[in-house]
Amino acid sequence: MAKWLIQFGLMLFLLFFGVLFGMQQAHNGMERMRGYADPAFPSVVEMKRNDSGEVEAAVFGETVTAADWQKKQETMRELTSFNVFSELGRQLADAATALMNTLLSLIGRVLE
Repeated sequence: MAKWLIQFGLMLFLLFFGVLFGMQQAHNGMERMRGYADPAFPSVVEMKRNDSGEVEAAVFGETVTAADWQKKQETMRELTSFNVFSELGRQLADAATALMNTLLSLIGRVLE
């Protein structure tokens, strides 16, 4: 199961970057066909060095930085910190498990 999960993850990763690569190739083809770079159509993936030597990445014209990732991680922690429906589901599952254990133990005692 673990081997399948790893293979599936790698295939999904490959598919994701294959799609991005294909979109970038289509963008380059459109620029060659028009004969000029239209600023209204941002590049799919663009990487460049800034003045301080750090590499900046832009996906669909939106700059991606480490600070953005940290903000997103903090937001995800806040969202996953408490979920009412998740807690209700966990309590319902615990109650169902306890009920089935009790019923099965009673049936086992009756059959003995």
